[in-house]
Amino acid sequence: MTGTPDLSEVGDWIALLKPRVMYLVVFAGLIGLLLAPGSLHPALVATAILCIALGAGGAGAINMWYDRDIDAVMRRTARRPVPAGRIEPGAALGFGIALSVASVLILGLATNAVAAASLAFSIAFYVFVYTIWLKRRTPQNIVIGGAAGAFPPIVGWASVTGDITLEPLVLFAIIFMWTPPHFWALSLWAHADYERAGVPMLPVVSGARSTRLQILLYTVALAPLGLAPWALGFAGPAYAAAATLLGLGFLWHAWRVWREPQDAFGHSLAGDAAAKRTFRYSLLYLALLFAALPLDRLVSP
Repeated sequence: MTGTPDLSEVGDWIALLKPRVMYLVVFAGLIGLLLAPGSLHPALVATAILCIALGAGGAGAINMWYDRDIDAVMRRTARRPVPAGRIEPGAALGFGIALSVASVLILGLATNAVAAASLAFSIAFYVFVYTIWLKRRTPQNIVIGGAAGAFPPIVGWASVTGDITLEPLVLFAIIFMWTPPHFWALSLWAHADYERAGVPMLPVVSGARSTRLQILLYTVALAPLGLAPWALGFAGPAYAAAATLLGLGFLWHAWRVWREPQDAFGHSLAGDAAAKRTFRYSLLYLALLFAALPLDRLVSP
């Protein structure tokens, strides 16, 4: 029928925003908002969250535009709207730029310049430092580029306070340290995709055995870092208990990845089952760890 919206086309434009990534970004930004001293009008809170979502989505669309060549040869990404030909590359780029610019301008007008600058820096870091510079050049792409995904708590905090203090920087550090074991677990069972596309992810460059060790080492560093909010006095014992249990769980999963049956090159003989479970657990870990922060304030005296 003429005039009836094509829902599949709408779905393609939504897919450009990388909604699964956006959910975690928005959640981390919300936690920053909730933890910040002071308050915002509910309408401004909603606006700040919307801007964080639009900024993340805009950066994701630009990423899909730039990576359309490698996305086309990777099984996980070949059906994305741009490499599949359902959205023109120029349209995706324009969409991403428009969302990115709008998110920064609106956040600045609705809250303050510090929050807007933090959001702008996170978008620029993801696009220029990670996507364009690091991703195709170094196996440290995830380590350094992970900073882009660690900014949402800072943006949320600054939206309320207009400044950046130790608390949001600690949350930044937790996400920064969480990113490598999270993505390297994924890259273990998707290494063939990255190799086919010429992306120098750690398993492709250094091998699966080295990647397993790095996952374990980063998780060993992450587990105590998760206790930093309690150690620094801005979270209570309920959070400390949750962080301890979640950290031990992550360590157990990382150990299982290290000890998973392997061939001489470190490739799994069990279908990378441990890596897949670790990837899924890492998402749960970060969500529950951050959720424990505002919940701790409700139950702690």
